[in-house]
Amino acid sequence: MSQPTPPGIAPHIPADLYQRAQATGQPVVFVINDSPAHDTWRKVLIPFAIAGATVAGGWGLVAAFCFLMDAAVHTFTVIAGAAGPIGVGGITLKLARSNDH
Repeated sequence: MSQPTPPGIAPHIPADLYQRAQATGQPVVFVINDSPAHDTWRKVLIPFAIAGATVAGGWGLVAAFCFLMDAAVHTFTVIAGAAGPIGVGGITLKLARSNDH
């Protein structure tokens, strides 16, 4: 004869152990560990992954800004070299040095 598992008891706890404890009045202590082992690593790794992605994105923004500034300065020097000296109201400004030594 098989005894059904009493209500509120996990299926892996033997029903006969529960029935014996009920008959003798002996207390039964159930210890349930409901946190998976990988949960601890997840709590540690997720913040580090977010911080790493933030740092990588920051360096990417710095690299893109440097590239854009380099392109802008190069464009400015090419335009200034082609334009020659610029004069306004009697003041002449030479934007780029000539290669004559």
